[in-house]
Amino acid sequence: MKIISCILTIAAFLLSCQTKDVKKNTISEVMDDVITRLYEQVPAEQYSSIDDAFMLEFLNEDEKELLASRYLYFTVNVPVTVSLMRHTQQRTIPFWLPASGFIKTDQIVKNAEGYEYEVWEKKYAEGKIELGINGFDKHRPVYFIAVSPQNSHHELKISNIYPSQYALSTMQVGAFTYHDWSGLLLTEIPEHLIGSKFFTTVRGRAREAHVIGAFRETPFPSSKNPDQVMLTWSGSPKSTIDIQWRTNTTVATGSVRYWALGSKDTLTTSAALKVIQDRMLFNDRYIHRFTAELKELKPGITYKYQVGSDDQNWSAVKSFQTEPADTDHFSFVWFGDTHCFPDSGKLVSLAEKENKDISFYSIAGDIVSTGLNRDDWDKLFEYSGSVFAQKPLMPVPGNHDRQDGLGAQLYYDLFSLPKNGPEKVEKESSYAFEYGNALFLMIDATSEVGDHTAWIEEKLSSTKATWKFVMFHFPPYNFEEPYLDIQQAWVPLFDKYHVDMVMGGHIHYYMRSHPMFDGKVVNDYSKGTVYAISISIPGKHDNMTEEPYAVKQFNEGYFYQRMEIDGKVLKYTTVDSNGEVKDTFTIQK
Repeated sequence: MKIISCILTIAAFLLSCQTKDVKKNTISEVMDDVITRLYEQVPAEQYSSIDDAFMLEFLNEDEKELLASRYLYFTVNVPVTVSLMRHTQQRTIPFWLPASGFIKTDQIVKNAEGYEYEVWEKKYAEGKIELGINGFDKHRPVYFIAVSPQNSHHELKISNIYPSQYALSTMQVGAFTYHDWSGLLLTEIPEHLIGSKFFTTVRGRAREAHVIGAFRETPFPSSKNPDQVMLTWSGSPKSTIDIQWRTNTTVATGSVRYWALGSKDTLTTSAALKVIQDRMLFNDRYIHRFTAELKELKPGITYKYQVGSDDQNWSAVKSFQTEPADTDHFSFVWFGDTHCFPDSGKLVSLAEKENKDISFYSIAGDIVSTGLNRDDWDKLFEYSGSVFAQKPLMPVPGNHDRQDGLGAQLYYDLFSLPKNGPEKVEKESSYAFEYGNALFLMIDATSEVGDHTAWIEEKLSSTKATWKFVMFHFPPYNFEEPYLDIQQAWVPLFDKYHVDMVMGGHIHYYMRSHPMFDGKVVNDYSKGTVYAISISIPGKHDNMTEEPYAVKQFNEGYFYQRMEIDGKVLKYTTVDSNGEVKDTFTIQK
């Protein structure tokens, strides 16, 4: 027995040693722990004064080591020179850069926007190379690197790259640096760097260790009471509805109880739980987001429902309606960029007040201003009230919803949408659904254009719908920034299969075109597609130029659009924030 006891004691000791020696592997894991400790030890009133000196004092040596080595690493097969291009306007040099042996040279790299980067260099033997964070600030033009063999006769092979999703390129004039801004092409490069292996990146990497000026406070924190209740569809509008809501982390379970209007038969569906973290939201870092999918509903029925849990609280009773089994008469309202301002909330409330009969809402991207910040989404839900708790919201993401090349994770966390989009595009960012006698293609234009083209043609060619509508954020026809790739890839399909209307935003003004075919105005709605752009927050363009294809242009104001389909008749109405009708037309098929 003593031998067994001794063995167990030794095993426990070894296990404890292993546990103590476990290190975090990623910048995210390190910063999660750092921020947790900071919240525990530092008063909130000091957060705004945190700087580099504070962080270097606050971090322990293991954390500094990881932050100096886990941002970018890879393996080389021969001795190399690593050239690191650091933006000259970044105030503070990353703490690890001089200490690790990099030497600043007098060389400069430039790009098309006039950004200048100073070149730091270090020689490495063959093997693993590890580089550190861009800094504790959020300096978006993050550093990038080029690698070349010290002996020009050696064939350089680079492997085991982290992060692996950003392509290796060749250092040359015309190469782009940041995948989230492909227009930032290199224009001036020292001769000895031309032809080097070039590591592309995204500006969003500045956020990985961002602490200085990073702390935020939501004005609408979560509680044990369910809020931010929202309806969407991921299945058929005739027989399903998805319901999402938020609580704080004290609420462990959630469900929906619902019943047909006039019935006493109450049904219950459990909800899936997702824990959402916004690390720098110091007064509400974690929330619970619940999603329940109600199935086998009856078409054309009004249902009452509540969300919550028996051991906590239930929401007020709300209602929704399923799509009738056979209908060709319905209406919907769509908005341009809503961002997350009180003005767009007032517009949503105005639309709800004047359009009680609609079936659903849509937003053509830039739903919020910074999609990576959960407090922006909190504002969107608060300002729009309970509107989306009674009519489904079917949006598409815009560039603000997936900023800096980091994706649109909060968009996916918050919305439950159809997963029937293109194979190479993230699920729920592009999707299709039918309602009544209409097909809706909801396209994430911030994703690769070419990844959508075959899917768009398949959906348009196979539908039997009378009406075809397409929504995406970047408008192919506008006075400021024409999207030639969309015009070349998608517009011919809209022409070929006669899409009735394309809805967009982004440019922050209102425009409605004549029917267009092959980029030209035609004289009949049956021969072309109408392109519309709208904005749902105040905006003004002093430099707006005339667009020869436009029926209406408004350089200021903000609007919502009602579209009513009655068989083969479409009635379109645009209303401004004062409730005045600003544009209207009718299509008769």
